[in-house]
Amino acid sequence: MRNSRLRPARWKTAVGLVLTALMLFPVYWMINESLTRDRDMRKTPPNWFPIHGTLEGYRAVLNQQLPYLGTSLFIGLGTVALTVAVAAPAGFALGKLRPRGGGFLSFLLLMAQMIPGIIMAMGFYAVYLNLGLLNGVPGLILADSTIAVPFGTLVFAAFMSGIPEELLQAAKTDGAGQLRTFWSIVLPVSRNAVVTVSLFAFLWAWSDFMFANTLDSGGSAQPITLGIYHYIGNNNQQWNAIMATAVVASVPATVLLVIAQRYVSAGVTAGAVKD
Repeated sequence: MRNSRLRPARWKTAVGLVLTALMLFPVYWMINESLTRDRDMRKTPPNWFPIHGTLEGYRAVLNQQLPYLGTSLFIGLGTVALTVAVAAPAGFALGKLRPRGGGFLSFLLLMAQMIPGIIMAMGFYAVYLNLGLLNGVPGLILADSTIAVPFGTLVFAAFMSGIPEELLQAAKTDGAGQLRTFWSIVLPVSRNAVVTVSLFAFLWAWSDFMFANTLDSGGSAQPITLGIYHYIGNNNQQWNAIMATAVVASVPATVLLVIAQRYVSAGVTAGAVKD
């Protein structure tokens, strides 16, 4: 009986491993190609492992792509700061203060996430052209935040709605106002939501190409997505360097996902179950 129960579990595990391997194969091939010499790129059959590995591609990354990586890091951190600064108070208002029309506002936030990015990019371009914000980092931070703020507000609202009312009443009894209660009580206990929103905001800003290509294609400080785009156009024969750039650009996002996985799981599922 025990063996009969274990067989379905083993089959499910095996199928899961196969599907995971298929999904991760492009990542492995990217790493393999980044370590392969140029003359070995078009071998038939190809080398499944970097037999004669080289670090020439990574040297090219360090020499040419570091400014792009620094710009993306600055844009990502700026987007995180602006998103949390706007979404956390908004989520607190929706989750705890429950203002009149809060349900309709939540619906509008959901609708905002359905607007195609290209439409938003064109709108930003028309506005930035008049304000002089084109080809600049602040404009990209503001544009990327418009993608993250609606999502962040809904996550904060769902998480903060589960904070016990007794905790807020105790703060009110001690003389704390709404702002002090939010800053000293609500925000510290919302760590999982803060990490979740910050991570998604950073990843959106880090991987953004549409806003960057539309609003900052001629600027002096450009993100890594544009760096890879221009690098492919200028060096279409040096694929190991192109793949090395993609690997390096993927490292920060991968590290953040691994570190923050536990907080993300708790933050995303917050508010899904009511007592």
